[in-house]
This record gives sequence, C-alpha cells and structure tokens, in this order.
Amino acid sequence: MNNNDRSLPVLLPLILVFSLFFLWGMANSLNDILITQFKKVFTLSDFKAGLVQSAFYTGYFVFSIPAALWMKRYGYKAAVVFGLLLYTLGAFLFYPAAAAREYTLFLGALFVIASGLAFLETSANPLIVAMGDPATAERRLNFAQSFNPFGCIAGILIGREFILSGHEPTTEELALMSAGQLELFYQTESHAVQGPYLVLGFIVLAWALLVLRVKFPAIATQYAGDETTGSWSDYKQLITNGPFMFGVAAQFFYVGAQVCIWSFLIRYGQEAVPGTGEKTLANYLLASLVIFMVGRFVATALMSRARAAWLMWVYASINVMLCAFAILQPGHTGLLALTATSFFMSLMFPTIFALSLKELGPLTKPAASFLVMAIIGGAILTAVMGLVSDLTSIHTAVIVPLSCFVVIAIYARFRDRM
Repeated sequence: MNNNDRSLPVLLPLILVFSLFFLWGMANSLNDILITQFKKVFTLSDFKAGLVQSAFYTGYFVFSIPAALWMKRYGYKAAVVFGLLLYTLGAFLFYPAAAAREYTLFLGALFVIASGLAFLETSANPLIVAMGDPATAERRLNFAQSFNPFGCIAGILIGREFILSGHEPTTEELALMSAGQLELFYQTESHAVQGPYLVLGFIVLAWALLVLRVKFPAIATQYAGDETTGSWSDYKQLITNGPFMFGVAAQFFYVGAQVCIWSFLIRYGQEAVPGTGEKTLANYLLASLVIFMVGRFVATALMSRARAAWLMWVYASINVMLCAFAILQPGHTGLLALTATSFFMSLMFPTIFALSLKELGPLTKPAASFLVMAIIGGAILTAVMGLVSDLTSIHTAVIVPLSCFVVIAIYARFRDRM
C-alpha cells in the first residue's frame, strides 16, 4: 500500500471487506440445511442430494478466472460489487424455484449465487493479503476469515428455525397420506425456503449499494495493469509453478473435506443415532461451526508462536485420526468425533491460500482465481461421498474426507520444509 493509501480513512472499507466473509459463510452453511430439506421434498438419494453442493461449487469453478480477469481490469471494488449483485439475483431466484417445486431450478439458483461468491472470494482474499506486511499475511487473512464462521452460524440458525420444520414423516406415513395431504406437505416444505432467501437477497443488494457508494483506497479501485493485464500467459506461468499447483491441489481437497463433513453431518447422525430429529442434529452442525470459529481465533494466536505450515500439518494429522474413529465407531461418539474435525479444519483454507500466494508478485491476482477454482473440490468430492454412502453406508463414506486430510498433511509438511 502506498503513502497516499495510508492517508485515506480505511476503517469503513475494511469493515465492508470483512463483512463479505460473513455473507458468503451464510450462503455456504445454508446449503447444508438445503441438502436435508431437499432430500425430504424430492425424496433424493445421498448422491442426488449432494448435487446441491455440486451445482454450488461448479459456479465457483466456472467463474473464478473470469472474476480474476474482471478484477485485474477494473479493480477489487468492481469485482466485489458485481459479485454481490450476482449473489442477490441467485437468492431472488429461490422464490420462483420454490413456487415451481423444481429441483433443477434450485440448482440453477445455487449456481448463480456461487458465481457471485467466486467474484467475492477472488477479490476479498488477495485484497486482505495486499493490505499490509507480507510477512504477516497468514495471520491477517486468518483474522479476516474468522468472521466467516459468524456467517456460517447465522446460516444454520436461519435454516434450523425458518426452513427445517421438524416434520419428518416416514415412508409408511407418507404412503398413508391422501393425494391432497401429500401435495400440501411437499408444497409447505418447498415454500419454506422462499422467505429466508428473499430477505437475504434484499440484504445483499443493500450491501452492494453501500460498497458502491463508499470511497475505497486506491489499491482497491486502481486499474491493475496495461493492455496485457489479465492475459492467459499469467495462468500458463502458474501451471508450471510446482509448489503453487500443489497448493491448488491441497485447497481442492480441503474444500472437499469441509463440504463433505458439513453436508452429511446431519445424515451421519440420522444413521448413527437413529430416531434423532433433524432439528436436534442441526445443533451438531451449529456446534461444528462454533468450534470452527473458535479454532480460527486460536490458530491466529498460535501462529505468533508456531510456523503456519507446521501447525497445519498437526491439525490435518489429528483430523485423519478423528475421521478414522468416525468410520470405525459409528454412533454418538463417532458423531462427536466428526463434529470435532471442524476445530482443526479452521486454519486450513486461509493458511493454504496465503502460503500458495507467497512471492508470486504480479501473478497474485490470477493465482487467487486458481485457488478459488480449487473450490470445485466441494462439488466433486461431496458427490463422491454421496455415491459411496449409497453403495455402502454414510459412516463408511467418511473415508472420502479422511483421504483429503492425508493430502493436506503431506502438503503442509512440504511447505514447512521449503
């Protein structure tokens, strides 16, 4: 940041940037509620229910590079505003999707929301890295990411109170309903998503207008280069950078692990602790997000005394053991073990992100888009876990996130030795 930037009042712009982590956390955690809700409304298999995350994270994948090119041409702020507008549009699309009670329309709305979030994450993460000393980038980004779990918690609370009804008729009970009763049940459960997403859309729209009006430092609004800015040559250079691409792979598996665990935590509880209601199991998901949030602040503090890569290696190794326990001991203790993985996942995304961007210079912005593209792991691996669950059982399917944590541990060890 240059001297002119330092002289500008940056408190309000910083608050607005931090708020983005809250807003996309809310969208992400609502998906975990939607999987449970859509399984009920559309009687889906675990694989088909997992397509909620596939549609969502495919939006990230498709729009990450366009977001980076947009950001490099028009600046961070323009990317943030455009991302918020796409987020708004996707939230509003939930209303007609629920009215039509069509699963593919819901998936389309989620794709649009995720397209907006691709712009937000591609711009906000490197902006936080750029706003300060490179030597403390990991700590600064971890602090900013600490606001993300607040949004996740808000999403789960909204979903638990305003989307999940707690009405879970068995197959036998559904068979005894008349056609009219069945139609009313499905219609009521489908329409439950309309109000929350409509309100969310208006909030995000208001935030976009606020960002548009507030004056940001030059680093957030300046033109990012000359006529070659945003050329594909940037990405060709990155593909040949081995340590960076290893970071992209680690991010792919991390996002896959996180989304798998949170998406199927309620499902795991339904199988491992039979008779437990969806609202009660949503509390375990809520607990996961609370300890995830606490873990972010703890990790930020620990990084002042321990190397970030070493700490991530320790955390990933612990999660390998917790997942193994959840596989071998399905039941209430297995559910608690799976919930506990959230504490140790807390530092992984921002740490992998910051470590991967080290010493990339002018390639930082396109590199950020590659790292956001890695979020496609949430689309692919969640569907894989759903398929494994359909073929075996949900607790056996925990082998998918376990394998992801093995990759992350190897990457962390590699970075710590560089």
